[in-house]
Amino acid sequence: MKVRYFEDTDTLYIELRDGDVAETRDLDENTLFDVDAQGRMVAITIEHAKERAELANFVFERVET
Repeated sequence: MKVRYFEDTDTLYIELRDGDVAETRDLDENTLFDVDAQGRMVAITIEHAKERAELANFVFERVET
């Protein structure tokens, strides 16, 4: 998984898995989901990310069960 923030466009891109994007689906006008040919999510794009997410408080935590 990779998380990228593009400051010049205020875009947050979250790549969930490696794979070829077969289709991009709109959740709303500022949120896009990329899926592969099997319908599995590949990535999420969030436009206007500063307004919609707390980027300054980004934390990654892996919890094992």
